[in-house]
Amino acid sequence: MKKYDEIVIGSGVAGLSAAYGLKEAGKQVLVIEENLWGGTCPNRGCDPKKILLNGLETKKRVEQLLGKGFSKVPLVDWQALQAFKRTFTDPVSKNRQAELASADIDYLSGKAHFINEHTIVVGEETITATHFVLATGQRPAILPIEGNQYLQTSTDFLSLTELPEEIIFIGAGYVAFELAMIAHAAGSKVTIVHHNQRPLKAFEEKLVKQLVEQMERAGIQFVFDFDSQRIVKVDDRYQLQSQIKELQADAIFCATGRQPNIERLNLEAANVEVNKQGIVVNEYLQTTNPIIFACGDIVARTEPKLTPVATFEGNYIADYLTKNSAEKISYPNIPTIVFTSPKLAQVGIIKNQLTEKHQLEEIDMTSWFTYRRENEPIARAQLIYDTKGYLVGASVLSEHADDLINTLNLLINQKMRKKDLTQMIMGYPTLASDLSYLLK
Repeated sequence: MKKYDEIVIGSGVAGLSAAYGLKEAGKQVLVIEENLWGGTCPNRGCDPKKILLNGLETKKRVEQLLGKGFSKVPLVDWQALQAFKRTFTDPVSKNRQAELASADIDYLSGKAHFINEHTIVVGEETITATHFVLATGQRPAILPIEGNQYLQTSTDFLSLTELPEEIIFIGAGYVAFELAMIAHAAGSKVTIVHHNQRPLKAFEEKLVKQLVEQMERAGIQFVFDFDSQRIVKVDDRYQLQSQIKELQADAIFCATGRQPNIERLNLEAANVEVNKQGIVVNEYLQTTNPIIFACGDIVARTEPKLTPVATFEGNYIADYLTKNSAEKISYPNIPTIVFTSPKLAQVGIIKNQLTEKHQLEEIDMTSWFTYRRENEPIARAQLIYDTKGYLVGASVLSEHADDLINTLNLLINQKMRKKDLTQMIMGYPTLASDLSYLLK
């Protein structure tokens, strides 16, 4: 029976961050992957999504400048855009294996499952280790409704060779919003349905409403308080039914959440506790089996399931297991971004979480040069300060929200105030040069 110092199950950013960190410390490491090497993000998640979003962003900028130097909006060539995307995604799995080999990390393709608290089986191989790191991620959840065999997921959408003329997205989280924007920009008629009146519930409500208004003006339809109950195939189309209403489309995509990839691991045999959210871990990312750790989207923690968070957790486990750190995991502020048009981003405390110890500043930046030169229809920011005047939270709605939120995150983490910025000279005109006007 083979034995390693560390076995990592899952080759996404969480697992690979742990694997490389452990190898650098001199450990003998094995990485196991049952599907695409590299995990969700570079293969069927944030990276290919961002490439497709290029079409949206370029088209949107021209739309905003019609009559101001441009007379025609370009059409999105979906097949060419997908071909460009594949130049990024197709090599990922092969490249990740080559990178592991170059780092002298063993790797194995196959489905791993535990047979006891310290042993796994992969195919016909039985392997043990001093520690295990579980990083098998999540997959799209499917609504348990009648006719759900007709539902497609974000994975299917990102690989579409042809774009349906009419699409329904079930769910109103960031995945539904982002894919809806991509489909609409590429020429589809798009409807988002949601079971209540509160889309993007993790984001500040006022800015969410303003985002929805902008999307509706662009032509995306929202149907709230729609309780999806069944899907019926009618000729070549699909009918989504509730008790009181029915909608039809050429394709229906389920974007109601994700679920952990844990069923095949046989974690009961390893004495690892799980719940509906994933694997239960303590403040050291240690499971109920002390030699097994977990990181990334698979863990049952409240932190956002994002690529940078998974990387952070993988690095933490590597440091902890190599004795570089004995501290409990402590997360910095985590920015979250909805890549729509306009984009919605936030970090730290948001308006919904205000207490008497906080002060809120709401700023309309629409008329500022940065946004007016691109003819943006809306640019808003909410900044939250503590009693000492330090920035502790920010929410931004604009086409530049992704870049601005990272800059504001830096100010929060470094405890920088306006007086600190006045000691610097920023390039002008840029987002950074706006900071002295943005901060109080």
